[in-house]
Amino acid sequence: MGENEKVAPRVTVGVDGSATGERALGWAAAEAERRGLPLRVVHALDMPLVMSVYAGPTRFPPTEEISDQGRRVLDRSEAHVHELHPELAVETVLASEDPAKALLNRISPDDLLVTGSRGLGAARSALESSVSVRLAARAVCPVVVVPHGEGSVATPPRRIVVGVDGSEDSRNALGFALREAARVANGSVVVVHSRLVTLPFDPAELPQGGWTPPEDLVDRWSQEMVADMLARIQDEETEGVGVAVSRVDADPATALIEAGESADMIVVGSRGRGSVRGLLLGSVSQGVLRGATVPVVVLPRAAVRRR
Repeated sequence: MGENEKVAPRVTVGVDGSATGERALGWAAAEAERRGLPLRVVHALDMPLVMSVYAGPTRFPPTEEISDQGRRVLDRSEAHVHELHPELAVETVLASEDPAKALLNRISPDDLLVTGSRGLGAARSALESSVSVRLAARAVCPVVVVPHGEGSVATPPRRIVVGVDGSEDSRNALGFALREAARVANGSVVVVHSRLVTLPFDPAELPQGGWTPPEDLVDRWSQEMVADMLARIQDEETEGVGVAVSRVDADPATALIEAGESADMIVVGSRGRGSVRGLLLGSVSQGVLRGATVPVVVLPRAAVRRR
């Protein structure tokens, strides 16, 4: 492939044979069909690395039995997709790497990456959500984390909740949410802003100096911030999307989770901070991933360009 050759977009999903993986597969297949894109299904064998003084780290090759087990997972996944979506183009990949690396190595900026909220490989860590958190922090495309639970989540995302705080990350999240809602009939967006964060002053420290900001000042600043974001982002593509604004006093993660209970999707920016840039995911995003009952889209900073 040439250096400047554009890679065709696709929906990529990780599966591990679990009920959660199957739920993510169902959402990914339905979304691929809605978008008119092929589906790539990846199963990671998570083979260990063997250290060598002379050759460096080398991944231990899978046994025939391990490979056969992995292929059976992929065969069942492909058959399940074709039962639901007979015309959908499906590609399967059996990868030797750990689950996060297997998916990160097989996506491009125009893709949509889908994962379940718990585990993606044979060796599950103590933090079952670690794979989805790594993907949401490091991917070059939007990442959809489908929660574990009962029932189908394959309905079109018509009601979308998005969190904003005035930052560039949240502006990107708002733009993504509006465009996603514009793709379906009667799409709508609920913009959630917690007044407990991102004020032009620190409400926790100001009372110590003898002054507390009036409630109407906080509320007015919140209204102006959200209105300015919408004015900058809305265009001909998204102007028909219904928009509601919810300004709340709860912490951001709790506000988004509660608003998402009556929605089809939650969208957040990555908002990552830390000494190892690009490896950490913001606390709000992690809180939403842990508590949401609907699919959550996280926009990593490497995936902020307009799709």
